[in-house]
Amino acid sequence: MAHYGTLKDTPVAEAHEDIRGAHVYGINDEKLGKIDDVIFDHDTGNIRYAVVDTGGWLHSKQFLVPADALRVSAKHEDDFASDLTKERIESFPPYNESDLESENKWADYENRYRAKWVASPVQHRAETDRNITPTTYQATGNLNSERAEAATQGTPPPRMPQPTASSNRAEVSAALSPTERAVPAGTDSVVINSSANGIGGRWDTFQSRLRERRKEVVSRCQTCSDISATKRGSESATTLRKAV
Repeated sequence: MAHYGTLKDTPVAEAHEDIRGAHVYGINDEKLGKIDDVIFDHDTGNIRYAVVDTGGWLHSKQFLVPADALRVSAKHEDDFASDLTKERIESFPPYNESDLESENKWADYENRYRAKWVASPVQHRAETDRNITPTTYQATGNLNSERAEAATQGTPPPRMPQPTASSNRAEVSAALSPTERAVPAGTDSVVINSSANGIGGRWDTFQSRLRERRKEVVSRCQTCSDISATKRGSESATTLRKAV
């Protein structure tokens, strides 16, 4: 099982490369706090979570953001953004760094945390509170295919749902709203945002430095030291048995 830990004040990169101290913004550009630490895999050096210090607005003071839920802020240089609100963060189970010292406690915390993270089915457009949950017609399957399948099975064909006046107005409004399409309708070219690969230069550089210095960093971890000692003892016993 992977073992995770925090960096605390351990230096792993130059000051301008260090993501600790960078701010994190939520939906509607709401400042949520600043990155105080990271939780990383001691076996690989991969960062799993950013530990965000709220500065006091949250009763538990800190909360976690999964690395893959962060992106470079479009409005604040060297900072990050995530599709979070303070209300949602307050629903997360309180983060306690000491839970990392026990595999069972940490596994329990992650299970409770993930349950809260995926609890809401509504997704939002980046850095806004406007949802992108499928509309009635978007959620409907391909009617031609469904009708063909119904004919094959000898069952009644599906009927097109009839919109109400209010739902029709909502559909028209949604259709007229900006969609942040990467490819305008009617064009054949595709523009791919390079930031889709990785979180961004500062984050990626910091993680690279952490991987490079992983062995030095985890050498201070008692759990990793115990595992290494056990492994060395096992290897020595195996070598002795082969020699005999």
